[in-house]
Amino acid sequence: MADALAAFDLDNPRLPKAVKKAALSSGGFPYSETLDKDVYEDALLAVHKQLVLLQSHLSATGGRIVIVVEGRDAAGKGGAIQRYTQELSPRLNVVVALPKPNDREVTQWYFQRYVDWLPAAGETVLFDRSWYNRAGVEAVMGYCKPEQTERFLIDVPQFEKLLVDDGIKVFKFFLDIGREMQLVRFHDRRHDPLKAWKVGPVDRAALGKWDAYSAARDAMLKATDTAHAPWRVLLANDKRRTRLEFIRSVLTACDFEGKQMGAIGAIDPKITLSAPDFLHSPRD
Repeated sequence: MADALAAFDLDNPRLPKAVKKAALSSGGFPYSETLDKDVYEDALLAVHKQLVLLQSHLSATGGRIVIVVEGRDAAGKGGAIQRYTQELSPRLNVVVALPKPNDREVTQWYFQRYVDWLPAAGETVLFDRSWYNRAGVEAVMGYCKPEQTERFLIDVPQFEKLLVDDGIKVFKFFLDIGREMQLVRFHDRRHDPLKAWKVGPVDRAALGKWDAYSAARDAMLKATDTAHAPWRVLLANDKRRTRLEFIRSVLTACDFEGKQMGAIGAIDPKITLSAPDFLHSPRD
């Protein structure tokens, strides 16, 4: 596979066959085929109905949820969030995707600009990337100093404990994909005129920093997986399975009137892993 990776050219419309062939099974993904479309759509409808019930419950009780969505570049974070929110009220389910901090924000307490977006009563806030930028892209790309990342990894469990102690339910997801799958998805974006905007200079630079991102991911998971805010790692080579597992994980962990586990479906332990299980599994 090294030869195929060496031959990969993002700007070349022709994708190496070896990369495409190896994509689905890359990174230790346990399925040889993607989930059937009809099965997926039936299951998605069922969990969407349950999400509407959860939304009503939160609205009635004043509950608050924070969902942090992190992961590899091109792992499907945005798509998972879109499927979660597509049948819900945008007033009660807020998606936050912050740009890089401005000159004033870089002088503030690191968590300050994220605090502004925390949920009020009845709301769910989904962070499409989050404060964990400091342990990921900022650390790998040199946008912060190593000591700033070290300080962050010490501080973030305390920060999240404050949220949980105040009654906010915190979910943290890391979407992981294999190397070849990432190449396929970057290539698809680059040559789709409707998606080409998703490939910027940072994305191009990330293609050559796979190992650095792996090391940063592992350090982050080890330091910030806690009892009060555990990580859920989703093996995300199949977008359909990923989206269902993402929604199911939230629904399974919440109590609400009308909850039906039969409609929600069982979480797949092959692709939804705890941080320790993921870190001890064969990958990359």
